[in-house]
Amino acid sequence: MKRIGLLGGSFNPAHGGHRRVSLFALEALGLDEVWWLVSPGNPLKLKAGMAPLAARLASAKAWSRRAPIRATAIESQLGTRYTVDTLRAVTRRYPKNRFVWLMGSDNLAQFHRWKDWRTIARTMPIAVIARPGYDSDAVASPAMAWLRRNRVSAARFSDGGEWSAPTLVTLRFDPDERSATAIRRGDPDWASRYSDITLRDPVTHRSIPIEEKAPAS
Repeated sequence: MKRIGLLGGSFNPAHGGHRRVSLFALEALGLDEVWWLVSPGNPLKLKAGMAPLAARLASAKAWSRRAPIRATAIESQLGTRYTVDTLRAVTRRYPKNRFVWLMGSDNLAQFHRWKDWRTIARTMPIAVIARPGYDSDAVASPAMAWLRRNRVSAARFSDGGEWSAPTLVTLRFDPDERSATAIRRGDPDWASRYSDITLRDPVTHRSIPIEEKAPAS
């Protein structure tokens, strides 16, 4: 039974910050690997400036090389749009694995806006990774107030005894200032470098069409 961290996001594009935080979480939580769930479209983000799914997945695969990280477009293949539906589908499809949802403290600050966020918390443990500038909002958020009573230490979690849900683990590490927004500003044509790459999803082993576009919001 593998212990797998799930990190969702647009990866528009993926970058070294994603890799660094994933490897940190992998070690801190005693995980076997991390899956990057490259979203076809985030309901809380605007479509403008969103590169095609194939390009974003290709950039994620490039940054996950030679690491226990697998970039996947499984959400698109499952036909799910919201995290709650994706996580339920993933746990049904891979019942022999144990999963933990990884997210930054910026997401915890708005977690109460996500569809059926309490169901997400009851589906699998959640590990929140501190991000600069968001800690105070995360601590004061309605989701944190609800989850706080289920908080356990990373050491206790990594020992394997706290895989029930809801469970909250908070992690702190040196801030990483890299961001996809800054990369897009400095290199607005980054996606064109992945326009002719043939892709096969490393989790589902299905081919990803190059011409696939992000869905309308």
